[in-house]
Amino acid sequence: MSGRPDDHRRKWNREEYERIALKRLQEEIADDELGIPKQPAVKRELLKQRDYKVDLESKLGKSVVINKTTPSSQSGGYYCNVCDCVVKDSINFLDHINGTKHQRNLGMSMKVERSTLEQVQKRFAINKKKLEEKKKDYDLEQRVKELKEEEEKLKEYRKEKRKDKKRRVDESKDDEDEPVDEMAAVMGFSGFGSSKKKK
Repeated sequence: MSGRPDDHRRKWNREEYERIALKRLQEEIADDELGIPKQPAVKRELLKQRDYKVDLESKLGKSVVINKTTPSSQSGGYYCNVCDCVVKDSINFLDHINGTKHQRNLGMSMKVERSTLEQVQKRFAINKKKLEEKKKDYDLEQRVKELKEEEEKLKEYRKEKRKDKKRRVDESKDDEDEPVDEMAAVMGFSGFGSSKKKK
């Protein structure tokens, strides 16, 4: 054999872990008897939605001179004043402000408040109202737009019709006013390009 065990699973020493758990329990009991107060657990807020817009575009396309004495908040990249750090690009900055370290520094746990049935129903009702209002506004705007387009098409059609009629009238006048060429008269036809015969 190559010295490799057949079973690759990790083996736990139960006796050792029982001994560690027992020791921890004894220490807690001893601390309680001595009257040493436990430190209260840090109470953190549940995650909540941001109430401000993240500014990613204010420094976009601007040149900044940076030297050794420039404070980190004004150096290149995105500065987080909560964590006092600079992140080089917008994607990493968004990852940072949504990450656990930043949220903990803000005093929040990464747990989300569990919504009740009533809250969900209210949210559905609000979203439904918004959709209906949007649909009504869209329908009205769409109708007005369609009517304007139809009206413009009708005007264009009438205009083209008038131009066509005027062109026909002008052509017929030109044909009548055209002097008869002697050569054409001798040969027996009145002109080129017209199928109408003149008298």
